[in-house]
Order: sequence, then structure tokens, then C-alpha cells
Amino acid sequence: MNEVITGISIQYYIYLSLILFAIGALGVIVRRNAIIMFMCIEMMLNAVNLLMVAFSRYLGDGGGQVFVFFIMVVAAAEVAVGLAILMVIYRNTGSVDSSKLNQING
Repeated sequence: MNEVITGISIQYYIYLSLILFAIGALGVIVRRNAIIMFMCIEMMLNAVNLLMVAFSRYLGDGGGQVFVFFIMVVAAAEVAVGLAILMVIYRNTGSVDSSKLNQING
């Protein structure tokens, strides 16, 4: 397994993470469903994680893997808080469409 990871050039990891990040960014921009927007944000975070792990492995430094751990913790907190907010929005509006968020009254 280690030979497979080290046998792949760093450029392929960069291309793959760029593609994943672009798909995620496009999804956040285009889609209106808040759950899909969350999934696209997670995809962008995982693209950054992939790039950090690849560079960490390429450079032989473990600092990138520590940053990945912190990004995963922040992503888990984001999902927990975000899904709770979405549940409240769905109860009040009956939809998770982001264009209907202006209908919520405080």
C-alpha cells in the first residue's frame, strides 16, 4: 500500500484536489438546497485535506496531517451545528431551499 501511495506523483494529487475543489465550489454556487451546499463544502474541505496529506507525505513532514485533523474537527462541528439550524429552518418553512431563508422572521 505504501508503495502505491509513494509511486504516484504529487501532480496527480494536485489535479485531483483541484477537480474536487472546483466541483465543490460549483455546487455551492449553483445549488439552492442547503444540504447539498453542505456536502459541497465538505467536498472542498476534503480536497484541501487530500492536498495537505499529499504534500505532507511528499515532504516527509507530519505538520500537514495535524492540520488535516483540525480541519476534520471543524468540519464535524460545522455539520453538527449546520444540520441543527437546517432542521429548525425546515420546521418553520417546510423547505431547505436557501432562497427561502429571507422568509424567516426573528
